[in-house]
Amino acid sequence: MPHSSSSAHRDSLAGVRLARGASPWLLPTVATAAVSLSRARRSGRWAALAVPTTALAAGMLWFFRDPDREIATGRVISPADGVVQSIMPWKDGRTRVAIFMSPLNVHVNRAPLAGTVTSVEHIPGGFVPAFNKESENNERVVWHFDTELGDIEMVQIAGAVARRIVPYLTADTKVEQGDRIGLIRFGSRVDVYLPEGVEVAVEVGQKTTAGVTRLDRD
Repeated sequence: MPHSSSSAHRDSLAGVRLARGASPWLLPTVATAAVSLSRARRSGRWAALAVPTTALAAGMLWFFRDPDREIATGRVISPADGVVQSIMPWKDGRTRVAIFMSPLNVHVNRAPLAGTVTSVEHIPGGFVPAFNKESENNERVVWHFDTELGDIEMVQIAGAVARRIVPYLTADTKVEQGDRIGLIRFGSRVDVYLPEGVEVAVEVGQKTTAGVTRLDRD
């Protein structure tokens, strides 16, 4: 049963704070690396295998890291670590801020505002690179939050490598600003739709930090 990030259990390994949903990918990789290392002294074949498996395990640990954050103040904060890919006015008056997340970024996403999750919809689609315009038709999860600014839409978009989006919450869940709400495995994109009348405070090419970077301007 999903919970908000204040009470959510997170996977852990050797004291490293990891994202929920990491275990299916991480545990087999780390187990293989551990076996290879334990047998490396007795076999050149195992020693050769230990190098790439250990490197892969280290990479997985880095990718699935889930650091605590000092949540910033502001009406709308970034739900994702990454780089602002585009800022696009929408026909209904909203402004879409698209944030591209590379495999080097933290991939745990956070609530941009406090409120109540009104819907979480999974939409099947393709898996073209997240920086490609056609990625708008990719596999995605569409979130809606009832907030003090009204309905806020956020979309998690899978990329060419990311084949799994893991929502942590369900509809009717109350969230605080900056709560962890889900994970996208590997490179991907997150879009936030700012309501009409809300001025964007970020620029294309600017780096963002989930729970820290403010997206709107007073």
